[in-house]
Amino acid sequence: MDRIDVAILHELQLDGRLSNRELSNRVALSTAPCWRRVRALEEQGVIGSYVSLLAPEQVGLSILAFAHVSLESHHAATLDEFDQAIEQAPEVLECYMTSGEYDYMLKIVATDMAAYEHFLSSVLMQISVVRTVNTSFALRHKKLTTELPLYGIEL
Repeated sequence: MDRIDVAILHELQLDGRLSNRELSNRVALSTAPCWRRVRALEEQGVIGSYVSLLAPEQVGLSILAFAHVSLESHHAATLDEFDQAIEQAPEVLECYMTSGEYDYMLKIVATDMAAYEHFLSSVLMQISVVRTVNTSFALRHKKLTTELPLYGIEL
């Protein structure tokens, strides 16, 4: 990647709906080479997808929870069972295997506390390999971004 690729990525992170013409203007490149660079970044997997970010509260999802999960063991079959179950749970937005006291951290949304409790008891705790779940609830977000800090990328 060179500085133009980084500039393209920066602009697309700010507004993924930019037209190729607008993007090419912002990065000082003609439209055809800009389009080719974007396509190359997509093909290389640098650009994974384009999405619309929704406001959770506006669609009725007022609960944001972080669940720290411990499993019964760390055998491959145990990890596979957990991963497959979580993949099927639409309430789970993100799932990370972590180091430290817990095995996984999940980012979960729900309409209200009753819906979260239902998810916890009917889905998460029903996964046979789950030993414990410790939940923290977000009271207010102070920073929310999806933009990666590209300024430190070596060219």
